Amino acid sequence: ADIDKGGVFAHLVGTLALLSESEQARVQGFVINRFRGDIALLQPGLDWLEQRTGKPVLGVLPYLMDFHLEAEDAIDVRQSGKAGDALKVVVPVLPRISNHTDFDPLRLHPQVDLQFVGPGQPVPPADLIILPGSKSVRADLTWLRANGWEAAIQKHLRYGGKLLGICGGLQMLGTRIADPLGLEGPAGESEALGLLDIDTVLEADKQLRNVTGRLLPGGVPVSGYEIHAGVSCGPALEQPAVQLDDGRFDGAISPDGQVLGTYLHGLFEGPEACAALLRWAGLDAVETVDYHALRERDIERLADLVEAHLDTARLRALCGLED
Repeated sequence: ADIDKGGVFAHLVGTLALLSESEQARVQGFVINRFRGDIALLQPGLDWLEQRTGKPVLGVLPYLMDFHLEAEDAIDVRQSGKAGDALKVVVPVLPRISNHTDFDPLRLHPQVDLQFVGPGQPVPPADLIILPGSKSVRADLTWLRANGWEAAIQKHLRYGGKLLGICGGLQMLGTRIADPLGLEGPAGESEALGLLDIDTVLEADKQLRNVTGRLLPGGVPVSGYEIHAGVSCGPALEQPAVQLDDGRFDGAISPDGQVLGTYLHGLFEGPEACAALLRWAGLDAVETVDYHALRERDIERLADLVEAHLDTARLRALCGLED
């Protein structure tokens, strides 16, 4: 339970009370997370919790400052203070947004001011707009239009801004999206934004693969993964965004260089690819940030914290594991 949110004892006692007896029996103990302050002040509450529930408290983990662990469902919007000349990046929070962790490397980059824009919020001025992945591309495209994004994107491009589409975002940049099998909603097709000359058809067999290659803006190494049902074709693909090591080409870049689309998720995680994309978006003198190293550092920090503050011997015994 996260004590930083408050109500931690009500959370634990109430949750346990709502479970069936068989489910309650499977609960082996509690861990309280993100605690700030003197643990001695919390101890009477821990003693009460154990007496009330008959379950042990296996540990209290302190709050970690400046800590990054990839979110699962909720979008993490936290970012440290950025310089006044930071690159302004805007991402619409689609109702069915997918793979939002694509943007964690940007959120953590010291030269990038990343803003997620939800329904009803005005689209702020930006250097780069990114259309993210979607679990239902046609429905989210309709949402984009209803929330004024199409006009905002056109204005953004007229003023020289850059536009990037990832996976479903790439499909939205094209001319047409067809879902004849009704895979993501009612069967049919939708007119897309018409910024890249490609058509997309959703097919039953989803493509799923890890890939490596070279990002053609800058010619630097890139790695990522594909997970999409859409198959895209059209003249715009003759000017691809990525040359893959398996011999294929991915995505497209518009003739004027303002619009780029790709099926690759995770393309900002590699330091060279991230820096190349930020330069393409207009950022000069890009600071190289190793996102993988940052992520590994914080996983190690969490592991050290668990080792120091969790009764791991008791936990292993409860799980029937030998030391």
